[in-house]
Amino acid sequence: MAERDQATEATLILQQLAQVIEQRKQADPSGSYVASLFGKGRKKIAQKVGEEGVEVALAAVGGQSGEIIAEMADLWFHCLVLLADANLSHQAVLNELAQRFGLSGLEEKASRTNNPS
Repeated sequence: MAERDQATEATLILQQLAQVIEQRKQADPSGSYVASLFGKGRKKIAQKVGEEGVEVALAAVGGQSGEIIAEMADLWFHCLVLLADANLSHQAVLNELAQRFGLSGLEEKASRTNNPS
């Protein structure tokens, strides 16, 4: 698959998942994991993001690529739920990443420290 096709497919997957997550905001929490997260509030959603981040790190230490991928998928998923809860889009994050291309990571981080936004 060509690089452009893979990028398009990845974008479509993120869009579809974000749409499903957005729809689940209105779903019955007893029948939807995502709806139950929304029902518990942002603090619980943020806690899940933190837990999944730790699980990614532990999987990385273990070195099993399948486990790293599975845990990373969980992390990305919960990050999308957090974005939806904050009424932000995954596209805003992609735009931020795109703006950082060509910048030194050290310079970019210093610019955020000096310019809190």
